[in-house]
Amino acid sequence: MGEAVVTPNNDMPTLPRTPPPTIGSSLIPVINKLQDILASSGTELSDISVPQVAVVGSQSSGKSSVLEALVGRDFLPRGCDICTRRPLVLMLENRPPNSGDESSEWGEFRHLPGRRFYDFSQIRREIQAETEREAGCNKGVSESQIRLKIYSPNVLNMTLIDLPGITKVPVGDQPSDIEARIRKMLMAYITNENCIILAVSPANSDLATSDALQIAKLADPTGSRTVGVITKLDIMDRGTNACNFLLGRVVPLKLGYVGVVNRCQEDINKNRSIQEALAYEERFFHDHPVYNGVSDRCGIPQLANKLNQILEQHIRRDLPHLKAELNSRMRAVMKELQMYGKVVESKAEQGAILLDILRRYCDDFSAMVDGKSQDMSTKELCGGARIRYFFQSMFVKPLEEMDPCNSLTDEDIAYAIRNSSGLRNVLFVPEVPFEVLVRRQIAQLSDPCHQCLRIVYDELIKISQACESNGLQRFPSLRRRVNEVVRKFLDAAAKPAESMIGNLIAMEMDYINSSHPSFIGGNKAVELAVQQMRSSQERVDIERVPMSERSQLSWTVAAKPVVNGAPNQGNRPQSNNERPASAGGSSSARTWGISSIFGSKASSVESPANGSTVETLHEVEQRSSTIQLSEPPSILRPLEMSENEATEIIITKLLVQSYFDLVRKNIQDLVPKAIMHFLREPF
Repeated sequence: MGEAVVTPNNDMPTLPRTPPPTIGSSLIPVINKLQDILASSGTELSDISVPQVAVVGSQSSGKSSVLEALVGRDFLPRGCDICTRRPLVLMLENRPPNSGDESSEWGEFRHLPGRRFYDFSQIRREIQAETEREAGCNKGVSESQIRLKIYSPNVLNMTLIDLPGITKVPVGDQPSDIEARIRKMLMAYITNENCIILAVSPANSDLATSDALQIAKLADPTGSRTVGVITKLDIMDRGTNACNFLLGRVVPLKLGYVGVVNRCQEDINKNRSIQEALAYEERFFHDHPVYNGVSDRCGIPQLANKLNQILEQHIRRDLPHLKAELNSRMRAVMKELQMYGKVVESKAEQGAILLDILRRYCDDFSAMVDGKSQDMSTKELCGGARIRYFFQSMFVKPLEEMDPCNSLTDEDIAYAIRNSSGLRNVLFVPEVPFEVLVRRQIAQLSDPCHQCLRIVYDELIKISQACESNGLQRFPSLRRRVNEVVRKFLDAAAKPAESMIGNLIAMEMDYINSSHPSFIGGNKAVELAVQQMRSSQERVDIERVPMSERSQLSWTVAAKPVVNGAPNQGNRPQSNNERPASAGGSSSARTWGISSIFGSKASSVESPANGSTVETLHEVEQRSSTIQLSEPPSILRPLEMSENEATEIIITKLLVQSYFDLVRKNIQDLVPKAIMHFLREPF
């Protein structure tokens, strides 16, 4: 900016009408337009920063007067309390006057596009109204920006951000932590490396305690992008001056300081114009004996010129990086735009494209499930192979490893057998306890089957989301809608699949098919039980025999002939304790007949050697008269089980295991078929 121009009428200096051409005269307006684009894009481009100037300072430090002097117009709200309650982004653009224009200066708000404000008092009222709309009418503050662009031949191209003044004591409806909130808002702007900090401090206070310089030092410790502004130089005490401040001897800054003279409140009340204030400022610095020697650091024209040059330097330094970032974003956008394809106007073409997209989607889904996808992964299992892995490793294999008699103890079986006999003695292994026990074991297959259904359902959802056809990439809204519809289809298909699994389990529990050819049956179970009992008894006998005789006995046992899976007992020699049973059944010898396996252990009372039967009964009556029966406990637990009961338990376990294996094979085969039948039906 050159020296002030003196008009012949009022002899008041004004900013030059035709500033010399600089990089700012052509590039800063482009940066301003870029800022408008970034602001309107929301959060998508918020990480791109452009050079700008942020004005910080405490309340009543003269920030508004400095901004109005730079513009040359009175347009900001003024008062004794906090006035700037929302960040004001002020974009100044130099525009040479044209003879056909109604006025050479006007302002435009971004929230009122297309409307020009030629009266700057209306701009002040609009700023007040917009502030109250967002921040309320009682001194509240807001982080929402007000963007104002001013076209004038009397300004230099630059972007200024007027931030709320730093306050200490909350007033009105301001929160108790108003100081912390304002400082946080200021730091969000000035910590940006592309932001030039304009720290405004009054000359009638100690510069070492300046709030503006303090917060600027936090964001810019080296002072490489901070410009100090000393205001109110004309109201300092007589005999003092701010020369040490301006020369950087108190708080040094690399970009230096500029001193200005503000309009006082009396000038504002008397509607003293900005041009008159600039003329008074020039005379003050010219006539002052100290400030006259540092004229290059004093005055609003020097401040405007300094800010314009610093902004140009920042743009020059940041331009390559900004250009590379914008080109990278543009390439990404162009690539995305090419994916969208050409614009289709007619409804018929749109319908054809939609049907083609849906057809490709269904084909891609089926191809991923069937393993025919052209883009199959070579790093991990996916699609149908992953579902098959779930069936084999997470469903079939755990079922095969499941114990058929899990949580089924010998006491449970003994209770079931005894309870099924009631008052009667057991002659055969009853069917009722077998069916009760096998149903309880079959019911344990329900939870793994339903869990398998949920796993396959989740995997099909992932497959549907992985179908990235070009059509769906072109239309994100269609993509979201397709995902919603597919999820609804799978939800609807999962309900009959779940019912089918429940029906499969219920059918196996409702009808116990003991005639199935794969079921071992009672005869085979008895044979295996006898074999197990004899093997156990022989192991016990061998352990009781001394070591010298155990080897010979083992050879004898191994040499016995085996008939139908059980050792042949026809030629077994009698021991001393085994005698043939008499016809009258008076013998107590152990037998392996049906009565010993299915019924209670046969026992007979041996006739006494002396005395009659009447005498014996009389003695029994006398003894029984002395026996006192106690109340039975609430739960009778079988402390000891007879040999017959042990055999019956083994037979029952064999039957339960055999039938459980039969049911398990059916479930392993039918449940995956039911799941895939219902879940693939929509596709």
